[in-house]
Amino acid sequence: MSKKTKGGGTPATAALDRADVAFTLHPYEHDAAAQAYGEEAADALGVPYERIFKTLVAEVESGLAVAVVPVSGKLDLKALASALGSKRAAMAEAPKVERVTGYVVGGISPLGQRKPLPTVVDSSALEFGTIYFSAGKRGLQIETAPANLIELTRAVTAPIGKPG
Repeated sequence: MSKKTKGGGTPATAALDRADVAFTLHPYEHDAAAQAYGEEAADALGVPYERIFKTLVAEVESGLAVAVVPVSGKLDLKALASALGSKRAAMAEAPKVERVTGYVVGGISPLGQRKPLPTVVDSSALEFGTIYFSAGKRGLQIETAPANLIELTRAVTAPIGKPG
């Protein structure tokens, strides 16, 4: 694993650089008509859906929170709420998510957000030596060890994904 940020610098890659963490960038040709961004990335890169993680933002009682789950499934909102000590969670509205994170939907990274948010990474990430997630723009994925993501986001891990 190497550090490659040439031509792909984003707040997410800058956060990895600052932390001196090993990672690899994987660019791919983004199709503007694509609606399932994670699946598009997996297909373009030839990576199993279970290893590509999507970044979702939900509202819990204490405010916004980030959920990182495999694109092969869906977010279990009750499990997310429980992992954060809340009674309920609901998906946040896209304009609010973009304003708070500084990223556009389809390119939201759990790293380098404008405001650090409580983060939960699905425990399935720990099954892999490396995982992929958005580098902060459509058409660019980061590959790094799940422990790096967990440490840099101060995330907790919990089974928050469910079959899609």
